[in-house]
Amino acid sequence: MRVLYISYDGMTDNLGQSQVLPYLKKLSEKGVEFNLLSLEKPEHSSNVKKINQICKAASIHWHPLTYESGVPVISALRNYRKLKNKALALSQQHTFDATHCRSDIPGLIGYQLQQQYGIRFLFDMRGFWADERVEGKLWNLKHPLFKLIYSYFRKKEKQFFENADAVVSLTEKGKTIIETDDRFGKSTAPITVIPCCVDLEKFSPHTVSEEEQNNIRQQHQLTSETFVFGYVGSIGTWYMLDEMLAFYAIQRKRYTNSAFFFLSGEPAETIHRAARNFGIPAREIVVHRAPHSAVPTFCSLFDVAVFFIRPTFSKSASSPTKQGELMAMGIPIICNAGVGDTDHIISSTNAGLVLPNLDEQTMENCLFDPSGFSAEQIRNGAEKWFSLDKGAEKYYQVYQSMLQKD
Repeated sequence: MRVLYISYDGMTDNLGQSQVLPYLKKLSEKGVEFNLLSLEKPEHSSNVKKINQICKAASIHWHPLTYESGVPVISALRNYRKLKNKALALSQQHTFDATHCRSDIPGLIGYQLQQQYGIRFLFDMRGFWADERVEGKLWNLKHPLFKLIYSYFRKKEKQFFENADAVVSLTEKGKTIIETDDRFGKSTAPITVIPCCVDLEKFSPHTVSEEEQNNIRQQHQLTSETFVFGYVGSIGTWYMLDEMLAFYAIQRKRYTNSAFFFLSGEPAETIHRAARNFGIPAREIVVHRAPHSAVPTFCSLFDVAVFFIRPTFSKSASSPTKQGELMAMGIPIICNAGVGDTDHIISSTNAGLVLPNLDEQTMENCLFDPSGFSAEQIRNGAEKWFSLDKGAEKYYQVYQSMLQKD
C-alpha cells in the first residue's frame, strides 16, 4: 500500500514529531509505504537531520518544503502551491493508492487528485478549520476578502465530506455534528474517531529518574515540597492565559509553597507580564522551553496540570495533544468544559476536575485534593483513550477500508 501523506504542519516542530511521525512509523511497520510531504519553518532547520534519520529508519520518503511566512493570504497561497505542485509531481512518479490529507489545505490537493486521477482520498480533519480561523479572530468576516475565503473553505469542507473515501474526526462531538448538521453536507464515507494519541512508552513515569527531576528543580529553584501547577504548550489564540493565571492566583493562597511551571516556547516576559496583573510574584512563575523528547521529564514535576481553552463551536472537534501526554504521565488535570470530548474523558476516568465555567466564584469553589486521584488510574485512562498503538491500528483499518471500496 503506497500513501501520499500531505501535511501543512512541519515535522521539525513538536506537533509533527508528536502527531504525525509516530503514527507513520507504526503504519510503516504494517507495510504502508509513505511519501511524506510537509512544510518546514526555517527556524527549525536544526532539526532536519534528526527527522531525516527518523524517516530513513522507518523507510518513510520525506519531501520537506520551506514554509513561507509574511502577508497572511499571499504566503498561504504560496505554501499551498508548493504542496500542490510537489504532490502533482510525485503522483506522476508513483502510483499512489491513497492520499492522507491532514486538514483543509492539504484536503484541497487530495480532493483534486481524487477527482482527476481516482486516487483514494482520506480527509483527516483536525477540527472545523474554517470556523477556527473566524472564532480565533484570524479571519474578520466584516472584511470582504476574509468573508470570501471563509465561504470558499466552507464549500470545500462540504465537498470533502460528501466525496472523501474516508473521514477521520478527532472527537465524537465533531463526528455527531458532521452527521447531523446540514451545513456539512452528507458524508458518504464512514467517519472514524481518532483523538490526538500518545506514545505510552515514551510518556511514562517510569522513564524519568529522580536525578533528572532533582536537576530540574535545582535549575529552577524549586524544592521537593513545592506544589507545582503545570502547563504545556504554546500560549496563543485558544489558550486562556489570563484565566489560568487568575485560577492560580486563587489556588496559591491554599498552597502557600507553590509555583506555576510553563513548559512553553513563549517569551518568558509575556507570561511574567500577565502574571504581575494578578499579583503573582515572579519567583513563582517558571517558563522553560524544551524539545518534545524532554517533555515527559519536565511534566513529571507537575502535581497538577492546568489548561483552559476557549469553548467555541469549532473547538467541539478539537483534541488537545497535551491531554493524552499528561494523562500518560499519571498527572491529574484541571480544565474547562466545552472542548471536544475532553470533559467527558476527564470525568469518566477520574483524571481531574472539569470547571463548568471560568468565573471567579467557580474558581474559588474548586478545591483540588491530590489524594483523590490515582496516577495509575489516570494512566489507565490514557491507555483506553489515547494509545498510539490503538490509534495507528485504527488508521490502518481506515486505509484497508478505502482500498476495498468499489
